[in-house]
Amino acid sequence: MELTDDVIAFLSEGTRTGKLGYVAADGRPLVVPVWFIVDGQTLVFNTDQNTAKARAMRRDPRVTLCVDDEQPPYSFVQVQGTTSISEDPADLLDIATRIGGRYMGADRAEEFGRRNGVPGELIVRITPRKVITAFNVAD
Repeated sequence: MELTDDVIAFLSEGTRTGKLGYVAADGRPLVVPVWFIVDGQTLVFNTDQNTAKARAMRRDPRVTLCVDDEQPPYSFVQVQGTTSISEDPADLLDIATRIGGRYMGADRAEEFGRRNGVPGELIVRITPRKVITAFNVAD
């Protein structure tokens, strides 16, 4: 499944957070907000290796990431996919810096990259398997 230009533009706009859905070990569905970027045809975020979501994704790589626009006319994109996890230090610093730049501004990108691009953090890439869009719902 390929991300279309309109989906990439929507996902990349401003500082919208993703709401990551995953399944706990006991089968409960869980949702947590994440900062992310679009990198080619994947959605990427980083997380500490000891978080519940990291443990869940190592057990079951299937996730959903939903991103919405809370302003009229309201829109959302839901990406259902599978994750791959990496601990590559150079890639981690790059991704953490780019995410920091998106959410905290270019002037603080390196600060957040150094803070979050450290050993113990993981890079999580979501490869889309299905994409659902609803643009301009209230029109």
